[in-house]
Amino acid sequence: MRVRSNEFARLPARQGVRRSENCRGGSLRPPIKGVHRGTLLRYSELLSHNKGFTLIEIIILIVMAGVLLPAIIVPFAAGIKASAKPEMATTAMFLTQEKMEEFTKNEYLESPLNPISLTSYADITGFSGYQWQWEILYVDSYFNVVGDGIQPSNNRGYKRILVRVKDPQNDTYEIYSVVGLFPQ
Repeated sequence: MRVRSNEFARLPARQGVRRSENCRGGSLRPPIKGVHRGTLLRYSELLSHNKGFTLIEIIILIVMAGVLLPAIIVPFAAGIKASAKPEMATTAMFLTQEKMEEFTKNEYLESPLNPISLTSYADITGFSGYQWQWEILYVDSYFNVVGDGIQPSNNRGYKRILVRVKDPQNDTYEIYSVVGLFPQ
């Protein structure tokens, strides 16, 4: 039996009992900081004073981080990517309305409002990635295209204008307007 405290003096004399000493001959201090000499330690108390992590705890932490990080990062990345979308939509609607105003400032019989079938997409100067197209057709009072739209069988005095803008992500925004022939 080996005793590691000053309780040696209190122990009954037994054969084979030795006192542990350090290399200088003095008695040893308790092995755990904060534990006083002579106290009995349980195994759970020894574990509670351990200040490090076990390998299993670290592996569990890495596995949990591997599962949870993608669940957090994916929506975050999608939010960052989508944050530019409202600006693109606003720009596209601005360009659509600008082109529509350019057409509607003219009178019914003026040349900018001559009927034209749907144009092909054209790049918009000063706005990289944005394209637009338009058409002007004759329509009846119910806004149905009359004839082929360019040469009407019976002109009721209405022209429908369509302006369409495509943003850099290929989403399309369009506005319709109708111009009528009013007697002077």
